[in-house]
Amino acid sequence: MKIVIASDHGGFDLKEIIKDSLIKKGYNVVDLGTNSIESVDYPDYGCKAAQMVASKEADKGIVVCGTGIGISISANKVKGIRCALCSDVYSAKMARAHNDSNMLALGGRVVGRDLALEIVNAWLTGEFEGGRHERRVNKMMKIEEL
Repeated sequence: MKIVIASDHGGFDLKEIIKDSLIKKGYNVVDLGTNSIESVDYPDYGCKAAQMVASKEADKGIVVCGTGIGISISANKVKGIRCALCSDVYSAKMARAHNDSNMLALGGRVVGRDLALEIVNAWLTGEFEGGRHERRVNKMMKIEEL
């Protein structure tokens, strides 16, 4: 599975931790940056990662900023993206099971290292349940056509 990962300066440290963990687990990881804690703009990184997922250049995406809020909103502006901001394992599981999320957002200043890795693992191993949830996801995606 190919996973694109990106962050701003507020998410840089957590992005690096997640990236290293994913590589150790055998995932193909594409890191779009940022590459330091020097201030950058999260929309630039959220958008780039989302475009890779939307175009199927990557299977899934993970984005990190200070709170996860700005970068998740930015990613969700790209057609075809369902980026879920998660701060707990249950929400990450449900983001996959019920919402078929194709991107995960985390807050580098909100979620600690160990919890973040648990969230990422739950999200990546989660499966979409389909059924009644598929109908709802389809309705959600049609909103992009308004």
